[in-house]
Amino acid sequence: MRVAVLAGGRSSEHEISLASGEAVRDGLRRAGHEVLDVRIARDGRWSHEGRPLSVVPGEGLLDADVAFPVLHGPYGEDGTVQGLLECLGVPYVGAGVLASAVCMDKLVFKQVMAQAGIPQVEHAGVEDVRWRNERAAVLGELERLGLPVFVKPVALGSSVGIVKVSAPDELGPALDQAFAHDPRAIVEAMANGLEVECAVMGDREPLASQPGEITVHAEWYDYEAKYTPGGMELVVPARVPDAVRERVRELAVQTFRLVGVSGLARVDFFVDGDEVLVNELNTMPGFTQTSVFGKLFEASGVPYDELLDRLARYALERSERERAYRH
Repeated sequence: MRVAVLAGGRSSEHEISLASGEAVRDGLRRAGHEVLDVRIARDGRWSHEGRPLSVVPGEGLLDADVAFPVLHGPYGEDGTVQGLLECLGVPYVGAGVLASAVCMDKLVFKQVMAQAGIPQVEHAGVEDVRWRNERAAVLGELERLGLPVFVKPVALGSSVGIVKVSAPDELGPALDQAFAHDPRAIVEAMANGLEVECAVMGDREPLASQPGEITVHAEWYDYEAKYTPGGMELVVPARVPDAVRERVRELAVQTFRLVGVSGLARVDFFVDGDEVLVNELNTMPGFTQTSVFGKLFEASGVPYDELLDRLARYALERSERERAYRH
């Protein structure tokens, strides 16, 4: 196949996306595909082989059979680029417009999970307008979550803008920091137990990997722990009972289907004894060969290059199926 790999983007995860994109391009080439390198600058400009790239609705993208948008965060993982690729008429790897938008928005995602009765961490949403006008009331309502809590912008990834709050006087400044990134914030109660992650891939019949356990050498799994060499260790399979491990895999696939994801996802959990809580679903996780998603499937018997090949083929399958419908 002729695969256009999109990397970079406008979000704070620009550099991470470039590293993911390089690994994906190399893996696709090893798998026998022709690769087109499409870069998206921080200002949103597209280029190919160093030259500006313009696109026209309905005219495709560099005659590519498939696009692989290895983009993380806003303006790439939130449905915006997916919508553009739909307009161009190019099949693409990963979740569609709606699923991408839902999973990028931590509050909406948790509302969907709650509606379906999926067990998850206690949390609350806060809007910046209400925070400015009713600070005391908001702080009073958040007391039910106890301490410590994690304060997060609603629509960022890679732990950007997240603050762990351990004392009451830290909560206000943490919310102020979150609102520098997003007009809404989410405050999550501290979850005990292990951080466990499970990768899922597929279209109509998603397949879950062996779950992996995240062990960090810092206070919590923050940006530095994720991207500093030696900052975290992935143990596969996770050191939990077999029944719990299967429960994680079952919930990963159920969550994948509930939000309508296709292609791939990484679902993150907290596991405390027999209790398994869904935390979030990442529709385009980090994609270097040392990233968790690839390592989970490698430990499950699917090498990195084969994984990329499968994802490109899932994209074609979904596109062919969806184009059979009349709109």
